[in-house]
Amino acid sequence: MNNGWKFRLIYGMVSLVAHLPLNILYRFSDMLYILLYYILRYRRRVAMTNIAESFPEKKTAEHKEICRHFFRNFSDYIFETIKLAHISDEEMMHRMEFKNTELMKGYMESGRSVVAYFSHCFNWEWAPSITLHCFTDDEREMEFCQVYRPLRNATFDAVMLELRSRFGSMSLKKRSVLRDLLRFRRYGIISVTGFMSDQKPSHGDPIHVVDFLNHPTAVITGTETLAGRLGMAAIYWDISRVSRGHYSITMRRLSDDVGKEEPMEVTHRYFRMLQQTIRENPSNWLWSHKRWKNKVTFDMNGKNLKVE
Repeated sequence: MNNGWKFRLIYGMVSLVAHLPLNILYRFSDMLYILLYYILRYRRRVAMTNIAESFPEKKTAEHKEICRHFFRNFSDYIFETIKLAHISDEEMMHRMEFKNTELMKGYMESGRSVVAYFSHCFNWEWAPSITLHCFTDDEREMEFCQVYRPLRNATFDAVMLELRSRFGSMSLKKRSVLRDLLRFRRYGIISVTGFMSDQKPSHGDPIHVVDFLNHPTAVITGTETLAGRLGMAAIYWDISRVSRGHYSITMRRLSDDVGKEEPMEVTHRYFRMLQQTIRENPSNWLWSHKRWKNKVTFDMNGKNLKVE
């Protein structure tokens, strides 16, 4: 718990809003949607460009419809995340469904730690509630974690960490996650660690390119590299929006042992699955981030690549 006065002030305000029922919060969300989309036009051009380039086969009217629905979902996401400060376990279990958990349970009971690939599909901030559904008869110690990049503002970073730990999961910094997972293994702790794997690589990270949503896309490779080094299993958390305030995560097999796969095969497999998820429900993905801001280019031989 962060004891700074700024944290206490901001988290206190968040908690106060979170005491309101979700049906009331969604009224505020409706107003926020109008503000963001029609008045401020917050990153609307970025979202429209991303959508149009990703779905060239669709008409402009369809692009606009996806964009409008995206901003509605994005506004809901903000208030649903705030709601984490005051929501009962029972309500969360009612609103967040996990399917095919037997896949993950099997790995854990066999003593294998797991990496969970997931993405910026709404509402990813509710994914840590997996702890409410787990779930094994194994007596060994287990940890549920999510990897994160710290925000530049330390106070808001502390607020988000508090919200994300609501259901008892642990947040691991990206730069030290390998050390943390090695420590778990040394002490015989079985871990399930969620990696937000649809972000663009950080500066200086190794570059690998996949064909994703009609773009040559530089993707994160660290998840696969780390899982392969530690001999972990990999699953895809396929997030879908069932209805307003109700989500479902279906666990899909990526690899029983990443270390035994061909290099980057798990990464390609994940992005093929994610692309299918997005195509089935385009407005449920985070289109407002500048995913393709830096273009991927190749030399004349098509071998050496760089991100401009």
